[in-house]
Amino acid sequence: MLQAKDIMSREVITVPLAMPVEELAAVLWEKHISGAPVVDAAGVFVGVVTENDLIDQNKRFHIPTVLSILDSVIFLKSPHKLDQEIKKMTGTTVADICCLESVTIGPDTPLDEIATIMSEKGVHTLPVLADGGLVGVVGKSDIIRSMSHSGRTGN
Repeated sequence: MLQAKDIMSREVITVPLAMPVEELAAVLWEKHISGAPVVDAAGVFVGVVTENDLIDQNKRFHIPTVLSILDSVIFLKSPHKLDQEIKKMTGTTVADICCLESVTIGPDTPLDEIATIMSEKGVHTLPVLADGGLVGVVGKSDIIRSMSHSGRTGN
């Protein structure tokens, strides 16, 4: 069975935490990628930023639903989630909108496990880490490409 090391992109396009959101949009568009690993000032992997994070900047803000009981106001949405949503919508740098709690895989992760992670966790960019460093990235297109090269039709 194919593993991450067989299908991953080794020439990884990374973006720094300090990159402005406008530059990030240009990089994703020009490089035809849906997301990128985020690195700190020392070049160490810290998270992932995707097209969805950029799209979140342009969505409508929904005033949270509240429940009023005996002069108490109870938010039906977590205040922490609300804070995160506002931060993403008003963010100006990659650090403001990226996900620092990223799902990662290793080079030996089998293709079926990669597909399961992507499907169940709703992620489409998986950084591949080995020996504490970023060695590649697997995206949706890498899985599709591997299927087309192996002659699989999905039937």
